[in-house]
Amino acid sequence: MLAAASVVVVVGTVSGVISAAGDGRGTDEARPDTSASPRPVPLPAEPSASPSPTVSASPSARPRRTSASPSPTARAKKKQRTAPVSTALYRHPASRVLDWVRAHPGDPRRPVIESRIADRPAAVWFADWSPDTVTARVKAVTSGGAAQGRVPVVVAYAIPDRDCGGHSEGGAPSLVAYDDWIDRFAAGLGGGEVVVILEPDSVAQADCLSARQRADRFASLARAGRVIKEAGPRARVYFDAGHSGWHTPAKQADLLRQAGAASSASSDGIFSNVSNFHGTAGEIAYDRAVLDALGGPSGLGAVIDTSRNGNGAPADGEWCDPAGRKLGRAPTLSTGEARIDAYLWVKLPGESDGCQGEPGSFSPSYAYDLAR
Repeated sequence: MLAAASVVVVVGTVSGVISAAGDGRGTDEARPDTSASPRPVPLPAEPSASPSPTVSASPSARPRRTSASPSPTARAKKKQRTAPVSTALYRHPASRVLDWVRAHPGDPRRPVIESRIADRPAAVWFADWSPDTVTARVKAVTSGGAAQGRVPVVVAYAIPDRDCGGHSEGGAPSLVAYDDWIDRFAAGLGGGEVVVILEPDSVAQADCLSARQRADRFASLARAGRVIKEAGPRARVYFDAGHSGWHTPAKQADLLRQAGAASSASSDGIFSNVSNFHGTAGEIAYDRAVLDALGGPSGLGAVIDTSRNGNGAPADGEWCDPAGRKLGRAPTLSTGEARIDAYLWVKLPGESDGCQGEPGSFSPSYAYDLAR
């Protein structure tokens, strides 16, 4: 995302973007250490060959080995195996917004923030490099969702050279290490339903890499999708499509195809607008255009981050905690829109992009402005 998906900071968050990250404090399976969702990085007035996180003419959060396609029979089985049964999303019981709500019972902003943000289900981010604990931390989230018959949303965010060295830099030290991390991440998925947002910015923001580096990254992403779907028989994996203000649908589809997103062995579709502000209607049209250009199985769909897009992207292109934004559509797996599988809160509303507070920190004033 031309404006990094959002700055990754090790924090606990749930009703928005929890990134289960290990920060050296030890592991608590009931409450995974988390990293705030990465912060946006401004995009150029017109998306260029080297985009930034999820931004466009009006920048928002940063832009952020395929296998042979299966036979029609295998495809049908795959579709049946991964089709969601539950329509209820899981709200993990640990997040920065929940910490704030519990610690400020008398704050006049509390009822609004609690009811409109803290009580909503949101993604859980795994954004730190902690291979020894990632399996247990993923399992804590997925088992929590399974126990309630609800679908958790988890974000794998550890690809090397992520965010092109920007605000959300970090990740695994090498692709070999990343492949091992993905194996461990996938081992925690279990047999329940789960939505996996695979590496925000990793495809749309790949222009900063050399051709060889890009090919190697895309091979690892395709492998990651396969490993996740093999380990989690009911996991649904979505690949990075940037957002409607970034690449053209044709260019984005070409990048996604190289990363394995058109193969049902690796992918269930694409995600867009993570940590960004682009309106839902525009994202729906964009995602459908990307899917049409991508090709692949007819069952491929898209999920859209609607956490902060209620007023669309700022006209001036501001991406860092811009004023005048508001919450978007509530998270749901029932959109009523063809090929749009879900509206999700991948970025936690109220987490700062770096202007209302430290990147990834929870800002009650920002949260209140978004929610009211």
